[in-house]
Amino acid sequence: MPLNTEPNLPDPDGFYERLIALHHDLDIAESRRVNARLILLLANHIGDPAVLDHALRLARDPSAAAG
Repeated sequence: MPLNTEPNLPDPDGFYERLIALHHDLDIAESRRVNARLILLLANHIGDPAVLDHALRLARDPSAAAG
């Protein structure tokens, strides 16, 4: 399964609003813990090591070659 980098959220603005709301009233450390938990939950859902490695490369360097 390749990493899908094309727009795929039916309501990206709504998701962004919920993501921002998730951090409401959290201090920086709490916010970082929430982000880490969210990343780990989504990584577990994806499960494919190749897809996750590709996502890690792109997160670090968005100009990295696709693939």
